[in-house]
Amino acid sequence: QEDMELPYRSEIPGAAHKCGHDGHMAVLCGLALELDEIELPQTVYLIFQPAEEIGQGGEKCTALIHEKKIHEIYAFHNLSGYPENCVVYRKGLSQPASEGIQFTLIGHPSHASEPENGLNPASVIAHIVLSAQELAGLHASRGMAMCTLVGMSCGNGDFGISPGEGTVSFTLRAEDESVLKSMEQALIRRAEKLAAETELQLQYGIRDPFPETRNHEQCVDRVANQAERLGLCTLEMKDLMRGSEDFGYYLKTCPGAIFYIGNGETYPALHTADYDFNDRILETAVDMFAGLAGAVEQSSKTAK
Repeated sequence: QEDMELPYRSEIPGAAHKCGHDGHMAVLCGLALELDEIELPQTVYLIFQPAEEIGQGGEKCTALIHEKKIHEIYAFHNLSGYPENCVVYRKGLSQPASEGIQFTLIGHPSHASEPENGLNPASVIAHIVLSAQELAGLHASRGMAMCTLVGMSCGNGDFGISPGEGTVSFTLRAEDESVLKSMEQALIRRAEKLAAETELQLQYGIRDPFPETRNHEQCVDRVANQAERLGLCTLEMKDLMRGSEDFGYYLKTCPGAIFYIGNGETYPALHTADYDFNDRILETAVDMFAGLAGAVEQSSKTAK
């Protein structure tokens, strides 16, 4: 919900830009104007990618890399908690893989005074939640592994009814995609076993899958060099950014890097009601990309 008093505040109830997609599009438009003034012997493609939040846009747009034979690709995200206009980067794994998994358990309802005549899935849901916590711990030896409960429901609070259906949803997160899949399969097997033991029907689905995002070292070096040429503050990120990013699909296809531009150390966090894209970083982002376009061309000439 847009509660901030802004001249451009959202006019649509329950919909607001709280991650920065509007700012990212503005950067690409500004970059298009900037590149129009630069003579480059090769084409630079600007990808106005949709569906970043659900992990589907990047996968679809990788077709352009093959079609146009793109040889390097770059992206940025705005990031609070770092000095304004500071360029932040990380070599290797920058953001982990993740996916959502939802379990639906179906029994049959009964009157609350006769629960023995129904099949209430609540206890099985509780056991699945405990199993998820245990699984994350078992996989922690292979790097960061998380299983976060994001939704749980069973019944609607009607005091006369013992419910016969419930759902539980998790976000699985791991540094390595193989660890993520191992957690997923272990949790599914556990849910299947619990459902079979209690004669509940089980349905499950995977939602919003994201790959791991691994930067290429030479591309991170170009990002850092470009920031230094612009006289910008640079910081190497010690710990990976836990949020997932579908830019990882591009990096499986060709060399590249994602970097971050600081919003300010005390700037409101993304996905919070107080967040609004910091327009003061727009010029920094455009200048970084414009310089990288030139750096890519120079490296291409060197290779030739």
